[in-house]
Amino acid sequence: MHKIDKAEYQKRLDELSEIFNGIGLRAAELAKSRCPYKDRHDHCTAKFGCRNQRRGEGKVLICAGDDKLDYRSAWETGG
Repeated sequence: MHKIDKAEYQKRLDELSEIFNGIGLRAAELAKSRCPYKDRHDHCTAKFGCRNQRRGEGKVLICAGDDKLDYRSAWETGG
């Protein structure tokens, strides 16, 4: 069995942490304007009505939102 180099292990953990931090920052930036129920194909995944929903082919709902809305106020609470 190989001995684990603690410094190399920590270096790899730090690299992974940096990658995930970047992903998290990008997701937080997108969440400021993109509806959280809109998937990558612009399909609406909400299980409730929304004024931005449009009928697509079949039973698919399309999100017609322009992504210029600030959705943060829907989630933020006084702290």
